[in-house]
Amino acid sequence: MKHVTIYTDGACSGNPGPGGWAALLLFGPHERVLAGAEPHTTNNRMELKAVVEALKALKEPCRVTLHTDSAYVANAFNQGWIENWQRRGWKTAGKKDVKNRDLWEALLEAMKRHDVRFVKVKGHADDELNNRVDALAVEAMKSL
Repeated sequence: MKHVTIYTDGACSGNPGPGGWAALLLFGPHERVLAGAEPHTTNNRMELKAVVEALKALKEPCRVTLHTDSAYVANAFNQGWIENWQRRGWKTAGKKDVKNRDLWEALLEAMKRHDVRFVKVKGHADDELNNRVDALAVEAMKSL
């Protein structure tokens, strides 16, 4: 199984407001950049959209190390939030509907073919590739 490294980020001007997302897929010497924007969205939706689109772009099952500065995305998997939400019928611990359920379900579907490990990176710090996808997400957002 091929190992692919992915960096993702989302950006939003206002929350909600115009937003952008970007993903950088790395496999050996190859890299692929994906980006997009939506006119009225939230930062968390853009973070999720970047991950969904990155995984959907993989043409075959892969072992994926996915780097994100989104605690929302990383903690959902690394701290078991997503299993708890599903067990409670997509309700939070406070019995509220889970926000962005459509994208969480799309993400779970996109993950089915792959072995994905989420790595939380510090945003706006010294991680060169995270800074690169941040700039790409902002650029996508500004293209609206």
